[in-house]
Amino acid sequence: MYTVRSSPLNFPRRNWLDVKLAGKDNMSDEHRAFKDVRRPNRGGFGGGHRPIGMPVEKAKDFKGTLKRLVNYFKPYRLRLAIIFGAAIVSTVFNIAGPRILGLATTKLFQGLMLKLRGVPGATVDYGYIAKIVTILTGLYILSALFAYFQQFVMAGVAQRIVYNMRRDLHLKLGKLPLKFFDSRTHGEILSRVTNDIDNVSTTLQQSLTQLITSLVTIGGVLVMMFVISPLLTLISILTLPLVIITIRAIASRSQKYFKSQQQSLGELNGHVEEMYTGHKIIKAFGREQLSIASFTAINEELYDSAWKAQFISSLIMPLMSFINNIGYVLVSVIGGIMVTRRSIAIGDVQAFIQYLRMFTQPINQTANIANIIQSTVASAERVFELLDEAEERPDRDVSPAAAGRGAVDFIDVTFGYQEDSPLIENMNIHVRPGQTVAIVGPTGAGKTTLVNLLMRFYEISGGQIVIDGVDIRDLKRSRLRTVFGMVLQDTWLFYGTIRENIAYGRSSAGDREITQAAKAAHADHFIRALPDGYDTVLNEEATNISQGEKQLLTIARAILADPAILILDEATSSVDTRTEIYIQKAMHQLMQGRTSFVIAHRLSTIRDADIILVMNHGRIIETGTHEGLLAKGGFYAELYNSQFEAESGEERVLVTSPS
Repeated sequence: MYTVRSSPLNFPRRNWLDVKLAGKDNMSDEHRAFKDVRRPNRGGFGGGHRPIGMPVEKAKDFKGTLKRLVNYFKPYRLRLAIIFGAAIVSTVFNIAGPRILGLATTKLFQGLMLKLRGVPGATVDYGYIAKIVTILTGLYILSALFAYFQQFVMAGVAQRIVYNMRRDLHLKLGKLPLKFFDSRTHGEILSRVTNDIDNVSTTLQQSLTQLITSLVTIGGVLVMMFVISPLLTLISILTLPLVIITIRAIASRSQKYFKSQQQSLGELNGHVEEMYTGHKIIKAFGREQLSIASFTAINEELYDSAWKAQFISSLIMPLMSFINNIGYVLVSVIGGIMVTRRSIAIGDVQAFIQYLRMFTQPINQTANIANIIQSTVASAERVFELLDEAEERPDRDVSPAAAGRGAVDFIDVTFGYQEDSPLIENMNIHVRPGQTVAIVGPTGAGKTTLVNLLMRFYEISGGQIVIDGVDIRDLKRSRLRTVFGMVLQDTWLFYGTIRENIAYGRSSAGDREITQAAKAAHADHFIRALPDGYDTVLNEEATNISQGEKQLLTIARAILADPAILILDEATSSVDTRTEIYIQKAMHQLMQGRTSFVIAHRLSTIRDADIILVMNHGRIIETGTHEGLLAKGGFYAELYNSQFEAESGEERVLVTSPS
């Protein structure tokens, strides 16, 4: 039975010890999904930019995904043009600074040299220098203002684009069929909606503007360097191959350690999550020391790989500084010789060295951003894959709502999860209003599938399902599902008050109606015993009330909704005998005058059903009442007798066991 659960990360759990003993390569998909959700940052230990040498997730179709991502920018072309313009102006003002400052240096040097030579009346033109300083201050202020304006506009554009992507995802998730969610873990879907969208958001807001600035800076600095001295520019460029070779050599060695670090970190997250969620079981079996030993082993692996990764990648900056310093020395020496030969001004040499420092930083940033963009496009591709999933068939809504009597007919219904392998073929069921229909059979017989087809969680391949004379495919799904009320074995309650949980099926209900529904469900007595009564807030997992109390609340919710047709799963399998009596009374009250479909696990609870459908391998193999089916001595009788013997055997064991 499909249920909406209270926890968004409610996927199956495996014992952490099993995961460890089986090896990290056998870690379940659920744990990998959990690992993705728990670590939203790009880097190994969170935050900011990806370290050089860290493995980059690449998109399968980089160009196609990038083109599709660019389509989200189209409505904001004017703002993007403003951002580009502001980035260029800000960078140009910043680039102009060293050249202008060089003029002041040259003027100061000339005045000092004339004084040293004893030239009569030689002075330093401090007025000229003050003028240069004033111009520089103005340029840097303007550069900062344009940079701020650029970031301000880009933040708005980035957040609007991400808002549109989130909106598209939200709308898409509402249109996807149930089989999509059944075939994927919750963690995988959450990872695409949260982590991947956050990756795109961070890149758009930070890295994109930085990329623009870096590219403009590289181009502008190269132009200024060539204007000052083509020879010095050529000498500076000769050091670039050394930088590239160094980065590649170190990155290739550090990448395997970064990969190992990520794997160890994911395993550590999975271990900690299992250990803390299952701490009662660990204590009960005395496995604390083994748990600590396993944690220590994983932590040692993480330490070893993280230390090596960080150490090797940290060599990049010192080596690059060394190479860059060689370039500075060459420029200084050759520039000094050129100054002595009067082929270049000393201020130009100073400006050139400043430009050389400005040149290397954006190159490093551009290389880093290129990796981030690759990872971002991969994230965008995962988002677009979700947006491209096949949607459920659109509603036709050509018929008015069903009359609410509760007559149900399956007419030659055919269905299969795979088109070439039908599970149900030519099924025919006729249910009159007010009848109770029990559906029984072994695991995998198709009981839950039958109910999912009735509520259009899945679409039938052939035939018709008719409610009160209306084909359910002619009704909007939202209108169809108001006809049904569900009480399931797996209770679903959300964070909120008990009053809000009961009224979930009919938000317009008043306090009096909510109280009456609770009384009918035999829940009023325990609700009033709580400190805050109906205003008691249930926590996220609703663990502050018992399992039986949760079930009574779901029955009260169904009573308040007053549906024409009920779908009941076995609701008493995990509660004590006294609570079971309350639940059975509440369910009997709920079923009065309503058509009910009961998925039965304990056959003793459905003896009074009007019709019992016995299913096996997707087919209805027997139909009748409890007494009639027992008299036939067929599959139902065999199933009932085997269950009755098992229950009787359990009772004998309880009676004869020593206290």
